[in-house]
Amino acid sequence: MTRNQPTRKQPPQLGQSQTPSWVKMVVGLLVAALVIGGAVALFANSDDGGSDTNVSADAGSTVPSTAAPVASVKGKPCVAMADAPPAGAPTVPVEVGPPPTQLVTKDLQEGTGATVAEGATVTVDYIGVSCSTGKIFDTSFGKQAATFPLANVIPGWQQGIPGMKVGGMRLLGIPADLAYGSQGYPPDIAPDETLWFVVQLKDVATG
Repeated sequence: MTRNQPTRKQPPQLGQSQTPSWVKMVVGLLVAALVIGGAVALFANSDDGGSDTNVSADAGSTVPSTAAPVASVKGKPCVAMADAPPAGAPTVPVEVGPPPTQLVTKDLQEGTGATVAEGATVTVDYIGVSCSTGKIFDTSFGKQAATFPLANVIPGWQQGIPGMKVGGMRLLGIPADLAYGSQGYPPDIAPDETLWFVVQLKDVATG
């Protein structure tokens, strides 16, 4: 070989690629990116095919409610108690017919102990029934007696409990405007619902 002769590249050996290694690296990275992107897209599409609402116990996100608003029961007549009372609880003698427009109080059993004054703190057992359905929406019977200041409860209780004596049992018929009004307390208490209670007075704080 002389200086004037051009240098020849040796032909590639059998099976050896003529493509530079850096080109192969770039192509490999692009292929990997396309594969990963396709897998992510496939996962997202399959997830969309399920429920429209995802609920996570840890996310703390608010999920929009799809529940329909509860309709007002204003003017609906009161019906007899439809549920069986729990063990030890009395039946609520709902006055069937048009809902009362004023507070109803009726002693079912006269007490012999201390008398409840306005704003007192009382301990009671109670059972509550919705006028329009006759269903029990709350009760302490079979659970634990409730203790609270009368100032912290609905106006129907604030007005209907004073005058009771410990050991007594009283029926309360509470119009909506003395209970939860036009807002109600869904889902248990509909808007404009009249409430019927039987309250058994266990104790009253006298000082």
